[in-house]
Amino acid sequence: MSAASCLLSEEQFLCSICLDVFTDPVAIPCGHNFCKKCITQHWDVSVQCQCPMCKEVFKRRPKLRVNTFISEIAAHCPDQRCAKPGEVPCDVCTGTKLKALKSCLVCLASYCETHLEPHQRIKSLKKHKLIDPVENLEDRMCKEHDKPLELFCKTDQMCVCLLCTVLDHKSHDIVPLKEEYKGKKAELGKTEAEIQQKIQERQLKIQEIKHSVELSKEDADREIADSVRVFTALMQSVERGQAELIETIQEKQKTTEKQAEGFIKELEQEISELMKRTAEVEQLSRTEDHLHLLQSFPSLNTPPHTKDWTEVSVHRSSYEGTVRRAVAQLEETLRKEMEKLLDAELKRVQQYAVDVTLDTDTAHPSLILSDDGKQVNHGDVEKNLPDNPERFSSCCCVLGKQSFSSGRFYYEVQVKGKTKWDLGVARGSINRKGHITLNPEDGYWTIWLRNGNEYKASDPPVLLSLKSKPQKVGVFVDYEEGLVSFYDVDAAALIYSFTGCTFTEKLYPYFSPCLNDGGKNSAPLIISPVNHTD
Repeated sequence: MSAASCLLSEEQFLCSICLDVFTDPVAIPCGHNFCKKCITQHWDVSVQCQCPMCKEVFKRRPKLRVNTFISEIAAHCPDQRCAKPGEVPCDVCTGTKLKALKSCLVCLASYCETHLEPHQRIKSLKKHKLIDPVENLEDRMCKEHDKPLELFCKTDQMCVCLLCTVLDHKSHDIVPLKEEYKGKKAELGKTEAEIQQKIQERQLKIQEIKHSVELSKEDADREIADSVRVFTALMQSVERGQAELIETIQEKQKTTEKQAEGFIKELEQEISELMKRTAEVEQLSRTEDHLHLLQSFPSLNTPPHTKDWTEVSVHRSSYEGTVRRAVAQLEETLRKEMEKLLDAELKRVQQYAVDVTLDTDTAHPSLILSDDGKQVNHGDVEKNLPDNPERFSSCCCVLGKQSFSSGRFYYEVQVKGKTKWDLGVARGSINRKGHITLNPEDGYWTIWLRNGNEYKASDPPVLLSLKSKPQKVGVFVDYEEGLVSFYDVDAAALIYSFTGCTFTEKLYPYFSPCLNDGGKNSAPLIISPVNHTD
């Protein structure tokens, strides 16, 4: 069957539900035709089984059979289907618009297969420029000369027609659209590759963020488990201590009560005997029998033997110090748990160990740095060094080469044999010339030793009470958390922590071995490798 015959009744071959050429057309009892799939899906979601066209209601869903006649006719018109949203419709079709197969740049119209036929048959129309169907054909025509935009002006970076090249764009760099198309397509390829790379980078960043969340959750779960363990142990210790304290007090009270019961029993027994003797004496004193009185007098005239109760008393139990001792036991339990926690904490922060070396460009001229950048001590002579902006001019300080603007980092410094030192971190923008004040407001988060045993933190200066003299100090920073902590590595003890800090720029490790002090403080500060313990 020809395409023309399809055109004579084109609307008869379109399903009114999907608005496309029938696929497996079926007829229902009222006579209307639909795609089998369309009418089945329509009835599946409808409350009533009725025709979408005439609204006739069927008591039972009709049995559907494919209409072979319509199916065969529709099969001969595969391209004659209704234009869907986003597709270019035929400009000639009346009623239902079919999908256009080509657009003509001369006619400025788009045609379905049937209406395209004259362009394929008539000689004059064959010369027209046909392209794949597009909308807004007028945009493809030169507004000034009403000619197709077939060329590209590289000078003005715009599409032009043939007349433009001899008039407004004369002597410009003109190339065919196809040539510029290839170049731009190549650029688009590069752009697409760049975009794909950015997509991959962001996908990797998503994975990185998710991994960070997982690690954070693991940290949170571990902290929760540790806290539950510690507080459970503490609560059990408190309950056990309370029970033992109550038992001790009750045992003392029972002893007191038992002693009192013995005394009372003995006193009651003596009272009974005395009352008995009183009755006998009273009875004898009333007798008129002279002989009987004189014979009984010797035995009754003497009071029965009794205990001297003058100095006897019930001993009141003393509870002084009982509660204090119980609390002291709790403190000892808490101390042991704290030691366990600090040991575990130190092991965790040691996982963030970084390699730190000293920056010679920041060192005060009197400082002596080792060749490997791991040791620094004070020399008695100032070297003649350039006074560059990075260098400390008055204070005997030096910074690490490495800077940190995110995440966590940790390093250890040996301070053995020193009587004075400063350690910590500093902002990159700190003042390095003249007098320096070590406090967070000025960009320094440090602790220091003076006089061999006086430890302080710059927060402002806080005197630190340490049980032992640190030989090696660990410095840990959590940039996002705003935390700077110092540890006595050998004792696995926390020395001091700066919390709630706000970091907005790079942080550098900060070191000061302080003055030589006539050889008393000649030992160097040594950046030590971190020994990870299991």
